[in-house]
Amino acid sequence: MNNKVFNNLSYGVYVVSCECGGKYTGCTVNSIMQITSNPAVIALSVNHNNYTNECIRNVKKFAVSVLSEVSNPLSIGTFGFRSGRDCNKFEIIPYELYNNLPVIKDACAYMIAEVSDEYETSTHTVFIAHVIDGDVLNDSKPMTYSFYHNVIKGKTPKLAPTFIND
Repeated sequence: MNNKVFNNLSYGVYVVSCECGGKYTGCTVNSIMQITSNPAVIALSVNHNNYTNECIRNVKKFAVSVLSEVSNPLSIGTFGFRSGRDCNKFEIIPYELYNNLPVIKDACAYMIAEVSDEYETSTHTVFIAHVIDGDVLNDSKPMTYSFYHNVIKGKTPKLAPTFIND
């Protein structure tokens, strides 16, 4: 099978964050989708080896920052290529708190969600969560994964569900 077929699926670029052990942490993800609008439910996929996965499993609540085409690419690298176990990612990335969770300041929208179910795959946990808050922060275009690769020339982190080891 040609794994590059997955590049033809539509993805966004998001930073998922939560509070864990008295500090904020988060990671870059591209696998979030709306399940229903009423009630508002989303699905989020996070690698088992990612510290954010462990934290979401413990606290059952997370924020989604929807990055835009004008968001600082430093956010993607900071949250996609460093571990929250080793550093405070929010030390260098501007954020605001919504429902006591950090949202990247230059995001175009955000959601706050509470986990209701978890499903395990061989490498990732799929969190099903009810959206309890959210808003559009500005009118910039949401960043797609295609834009990230083709315009920003970004790389895929090895823990991402779309990572292909060429």
